[in-house]
Amino acid sequence: MSLFETYLTLGFQHIADLDAYDHLVFIVVLCAIYEIHQWRHILVLVTAFTIGHSITLALATLGWVIVPTDIVEFLIPLTILLTALFNIFEHAENFTRPKMRRNYFIALFFGLIHGMGFSNYLRALLGEEEGIAAPLFAFNVGLELGQLMIVACIFAVAYVVLNIFKAQHREWNLFVSGAAAGISLILMRQAVFW
Repeated sequence: MSLFETYLTLGFQHIADLDAYDHLVFIVVLCAIYEIHQWRHILVLVTAFTIGHSITLALATLGWVIVPTDIVEFLIPLTILLTALFNIFEHAENFTRPKMRRNYFIALFFGLIHGMGFSNYLRALLGEEEGIAAPLFAFNVGLELGQLMIVACIFAVAYVVLNIFKAQHREWNLFVSGAAAGISLILMRQAVFW
């Protein structure tokens, strides 16, 4: 297996790892407000999120940005909570271009925070490598592919819930966002008291 394939696989496995479920929950709640026909918007959001965490991964891996792990472990669930609350009080059908641009910027900013969570893992992996550009790029491509797989799974479940079980999209969004908010509060509590 080539160096690129190795880091691509590591990035994919890292985002799909159930032990790293905070990132999975974030992707799920990021998608919850959108209807299936808005799939382009969610792809842009996920890509903005990837760009954000790619920037932070690069800066942290180079040692230019170092944020204490306990702060990052609190901020990541905070991004989940804020996204869930946004979903509860906003309606996707009301999204205008300025609101969508704002959402892209928020996803990018939250990606910066999540990238700090990935950085310790990647820094440990890259300790042996001479150059970091190719492994960092491959790891990010793997993360993006993993996130797109998660998005596809979310939309598949949403399709079943909305079209077969005839749930209303608003109820789906409230259920998913409420569950994500609850998980985020547990994670924030653990970050504070552990």
